[in-house]
Amino acid sequence: MDLDPDLSALRPLGGFFVLHASCPVPPGRTADAAPLVHAYAPGYGNAAADVQVPVQRADPLGHRVRKVAAALGAPETRVAASVAQQGLAARLWSVALACAARYGHVPDLDPRLLHWDPEATAPDDLWLTEVRARPADTDTLADVVLNTHLAPLTEAVHARYGVARGLLRGNAASALAGAGRELDRWARRQGHADTAARARSLTAGLLAHPLLAGTGTLTGTSFRRRSCCLYYRVPGGGVCGDCCFPSPPGPGRSRRQPGPVRSPEPARSPRPPDSGRPPRSSPGARSG
Repeated sequence: MDLDPDLSALRPLGGFFVLHASCPVPPGRTADAAPLVHAYAPGYGNAAADVQVPVQRADPLGHRVRKVAAALGAPETRVAASVAQQGLAARLWSVALACAARYGHVPDLDPRLLHWDPEATAPDDLWLTEVRARPADTDTLADVVLNTHLAPLTEAVHARYGVARGLLRGNAASALAGAGRELDRWARRQGHADTAARARSLTAGLLAHPLLAGTGTLTGTSFRRRSCCLYYRVPGGGVCGDCCFPSPPGPGRSRRQPGPVRSPEPARSPRPPDSGRPPRSSPGARSG
């Protein structure tokens, strides 16, 4: 079916999968809410770095990282930056995969049209000001999410917070696998075998993309990544269900040995970062 202007087919999935579509931008947003292009701009605060984005623009990425750091009690800013990046990646993958699997099309998520409110949580953090349909093949999905959003987001987080690019690629892969797994579970519960199969096929194809290849191992719908998002460094954080470490690393600890991949438990319902500890930021990935 064609994309409808309200993307109403996403609503039954809830949480990470919903995308609001409205123009103009909804009222009552925070001062840091802005098109996502602002979050990716190089040389933040340097007018010579990007003449298309004003120096006085909102800084949604910086705002989100500070908010996550405060909520987690993160001892290092790079830990909060990693968690924030993975959370945004999870939202983008969830929306794109769900549209592809349910509609057979994906909306153009142009970062000038897709707005982000770093104060809000799913599904109220993102809204699209214009719905323009694109094909739902793997190459288009990679362009819509990986090339347009996650590649520049990786560079921004790496440049601003010193998080390794390989770790951020692992976060993007983990977020994709989690979104695909939860969409598959929802579709099978609803008896939509074609939607489930489409979600699995697209997830596997995207994980083979050059920007994600080698980040982990997909077995069925379960994923074991080869890097760590650093969540274990949060007080009481533990390791995630798809982590390369069997337990929080320390002296003498090693990565998991290759073997069967354990499927993480279903995702908990998202909570806002200022109501205590945020949930793990990929659908289906748990901590502890």
